[in-house]
Amino acid sequence: MGPLGGIRIIEIGGIGPGPFCGQMLSDMGADIIRIDRKGHQTPWEPKFDVLHRNRKSVCLDLKQPKGIETVLKLVEKADALQEGFRPGVMEKLGLGPDICLNRNPKLVYGRMTGWGQEGPLSQAAGHDINFISLTGALHAIGPGQGKPVPPLNLVGDFGGGGMLLAFGMVCALLEAQRSGKGQVVDAAMTDGSAALMSMFYGMYAAGIWGNQRGANLLDGGAHFYDTYETADGKWVSVGSIEPQFYALLLERAGLDDPKFHAQMDSAQWPPLKKKMEALFKTRSRDEWCEIMEGSDICFAPVLSMEEAPTHPQNAVRKTFVTVEGVVQPAPAPRFSRTIPEIQNPPPSPGEHTESALKAWGIDDTEIQALKGAGVI
Repeated sequence: MGPLGGIRIIEIGGIGPGPFCGQMLSDMGADIIRIDRKGHQTPWEPKFDVLHRNRKSVCLDLKQPKGIETVLKLVEKADALQEGFRPGVMEKLGLGPDICLNRNPKLVYGRMTGWGQEGPLSQAAGHDINFISLTGALHAIGPGQGKPVPPLNLVGDFGGGGMLLAFGMVCALLEAQRSGKGQVVDAAMTDGSAALMSMFYGMYAAGIWGNQRGANLLDGGAHFYDTYETADGKWVSVGSIEPQFYALLLERAGLDDPKFHAQMDSAQWPPLKKKMEALFKTRSRDEWCEIMEGSDICFAPVLSMEEAPTHPQNAVRKTFVTVEGVVQPAPAPRFSRTIPEIQNPPPSPGEHTESALKAWGIDDTEIQALKGAGVI
């Protein structure tokens, strides 16, 4: 049983960062009921909805008062609830935090939005790319002479969104154990992606990080912290920041040009990078791996999603697992005693409606009444 074993959470079905929060919490052993819309269908086989693994899916018609009352009965038995709608939607449904906390004063009520619960943009639609645009994160990512490059939707949706909501809910759950009182966790993807930029704002204030993309220590500006194409059209990454690691890079690469000795002279980075580009194109990726991988150079091959699961390091760590034929990341982080594991594959919408309601204390008579009323 994972470290969150015994914790009961209601997840109001949504997309992206909300389900990722649910994945994080359920990977750690939390018992999560996911409330899906009655009639909801997925565009592909449920087993590919990796973000939905571990949960029990209950389909309810939340337009009916009996559907809302059913959720509130579950709230009475829950430790937490998470939702990812625009501000005010849950209140209009009759499932806002005031009503839910009245039914269960110890409830942790997790809210996920892009812009936050208030502010001039709070009611506007948006996606990861927009949220990280507002925090300086997107401006900082991309080539120096090119446009900002979206880092997938990792920074806003998943890092600054779902992961921060999961962290916030666990914090509130710990506090509720001491105080006996629940509270609302307001997680906004703008807030979260700004928090992920903390170090860079500090460096900017200190004058050691500039606004020019692709010209700084960690954004590909430095010749010793970048990716390089190899002779076979593949790529490797180098991150030799520390002097001793940089010296090893020069040694293994056979770079004896004295101009490389002024490592931190940023004026020399562009011409030195051109020399590095030419050097790495003289050997294949595998050849460079034989020379550099496993050393203190801080080196790794740039692997595709097809290649990554079979790399020896990932294989030994069991970083990836296969569930119903779908290769996917294993639960993380790891624990020495309360071992997290994937409890069950992603469910079909409504797959557990009756069994999950019964497990949470809704008796057969009520379940039959809900079926008769068309709520489930």
